[in-house]
Amino acid sequence: MSKILITGASGFIGANVCQLLVDKYDIFTVGLTDNDNCKADLAKTVPALEYCDIVLHAAGKAHTVPKTDNEKKVFFDVNLTGTINLCTALEKCGTPESLIFISTVAVYGVDSGEYITETHPLLGNTPYALSKIQAEAYLTEWCHKKNVKLGIIRPALIAGPNPPGNLGSMINGIRKSRYFSIADGKAQKSVLMVADIARLIPALAEKGGIYNVCASRQLAFRELEQLISAQLGVKMPISIPFRIAKFLALFGDYIWENAPINSLTLNKMTTNLTFDNNKARRELNWEPLDVLENFRIE
Repeated sequence: MSKILITGASGFIGANVCQLLVDKYDIFTVGLTDNDNCKADLAKTVPALEYCDIVLHAAGKAHTVPKTDNEKKVFFDVNLTGTINLCTALEKCGTPESLIFISTVAVYGVDSGEYITETHPLLGNTPYALSKIQAEAYLTEWCHKKNVKLGIIRPALIAGPNPPGNLGSMINGIRKSRYFSIADGKAQKSVLMVADIARLIPALAEKGGIYNVCASRQLAFRELEQLISAQLGVKMPISIPFRIAKFLALFGDYIWENAPINSLTLNKMTTNLTFDNNKARRELNWEPLDVLENFRIE
């Protein structure tokens, strides 16, 4: 049985992947809890690791909008310095055969678009996007020098048990009746089931490469709203016209910091942003899970 090292094992992606791989790999975890095989903060230390055939680097900083220079710096500390410290630790215990890095579609730096491919330039300029771009570049050079096969996946919005980020906020908003559908929820987004990351690992470890990963069916907000409302057993959110939503968003920007909507969320909820998964499906012989059929709220 191959041995796999998983960073960020106590996080959303890492914890879900560990559960799905426990019968397929000998798992060595690196995380921030006492339950991890190695308790370490990669942003601050170079830990003592054990040799593993495969490394899944899932540790990362996301899901917040930084307001200060210190908050911006944390993204680089975790996503870039943490990656460098991991590679330094791997050099000491023996470099793996394969390393898989969880990046993000945010590296493209686009707020709207349809079926964006891996050939799109990396224009992301937020601390999150820039730190991931720099980590990708570092790993590309390091893996080339160390003869390690590198797989980079760029997930879209990730769905799974108790999801963080925008999807988690959407679920909480619908649960508390603090969520509004806008313009009938027609805007489409790409979504990925977290279980698909575990399903991709064998092919990624063997082949490597850079891939967008998302479900093949692009979902309208209204479809997600219907799915979440049905599972929560609550009424569908009220749909409000765009002009009213725009007024509320401006109010949220300047008057009420904890408003349920602001200009950033309004833009995300009213523009299409989808990604092309054909390269991953073709080269990795992968068919992603259908989100509407597989997503369950826990």
